[in-house]
Amino acid sequence: MARTTRLKPAEVEDIFQRFQVANPDPQGELHYVNPYTLLVAVVLSAQATDEGVNRATKPLFAIADTPEKMVKLGEDTVRDMIKTIGLFRGKAKNVVALSQQLIDRHGGQVPDDREALEALPGVGRKTANVVLNIAFGHPTIAVDTHLFRLGNRTGLAPGKTPFEVEEKLLKAVPRAYGRHAHHWLILHGRYVCKARKPECWRCLISDICRFRPKTPAPT
Repeated sequence: MARTTRLKPAEVEDIFQRFQVANPDPQGELHYVNPYTLLVAVVLSAQATDEGVNRATKPLFAIADTPEKMVKLGEDTVRDMIKTIGLFRGKAKNVVALSQQLIDRHGGQVPDDREALEALPGVGRKTANVVLNIAFGHPTIAVDTHLFRLGNRTGLAPGKTPFEVEEKLLKAVPRAYGRHAHHWLILHGRYVCKARKPECWRCLISDICRFRPKTPAPT
């Protein structure tokens, strides 16, 4: 991925101000009913689409919306209910194991703590960041493929690794926008600044973004 010139602080402020005006309260697209089901949904979303996860979790969460209910359901049943999701066997095992660990170590509650979250089966840094942000309001940024692309393409936070992009985004994003920056960037990358053909002609920040050449509107 080609390196780009990093944006200036005033340009970064302008970008997030525009995102805020356009979408004051951005929401994630995974369906959940509480912090526990959010955690499970995010674990299941690895290498899967949010839409596909939502289809599988709707009936699952209807009967298992707590760690206790999930453990009682058992790995075989969970596996059968999420078999339309990629890597479903390993994910079913992790979901039941993390549920048991929540019961054993955290009183059945999702911990508001990065280290404790990352100690759960199937939970890495990105998953922990999503849960901390959505469930507990922390200004964390989970760098998925969309954010990694945007960090480099726009000049917001050029980096060679997801962790490097995350660190630079955390430093670059003004504090006032920290709560929602994660969602604004994911939604922008998913629907506008697409990987193969970014839709620059309808981009809110095309005049600031370092990406060249801009993709013209379709004729």
